[in-house]
Amino acid sequence: MGRVLGVDLGSRRIGLAVSDPSGTLASPLAVLERTGDRDADHRAILDAAREAEASTVVVGLPRSLSGREGPAARDARAEVAELRELADEGLVVELYDERFTTVTAERSLVEAGVRRDARKRVVDKVAAAVMLQGWLERHV
Repeated sequence: MGRVLGVDLGSRRIGLAVSDPSGTLASPLAVLERTGDRDADHRAILDAAREAEASTVVVGLPRSLSGREGPAARDARAEVAELRELADEGLVVELYDERFTTVTAERSLVEAGVRRDARKRVVDKVAAAVMLQGWLERHV
């Protein structure tokens, strides 16, 4: 399978996670601050994929609890289309349902005793790892 980069798109921050080479385990990687320039943000995501030697980029699709897609999901779909246009040939960019990932990440950090200010700095990459782990488990 190779490495996979997980991406949690937020309006202010982008969480990144990466799988191990076997595609079994996801780990938090980094948090990118949004620059206000979507092309620059997308280039940063694709640079992270290249650096991690990822063959696939999985972007979280934010859906409501009922499964409906709202404005955030439409934005994510548009960003994925833009990422696909910029991506090197052979790099697959796909969407994956990210419902509950931020909630799960936040709870895990609270249970681990991470202070609130520290949680704010890492929750996005932990959410990306939660989402990516779900994707990996479905694709084994």
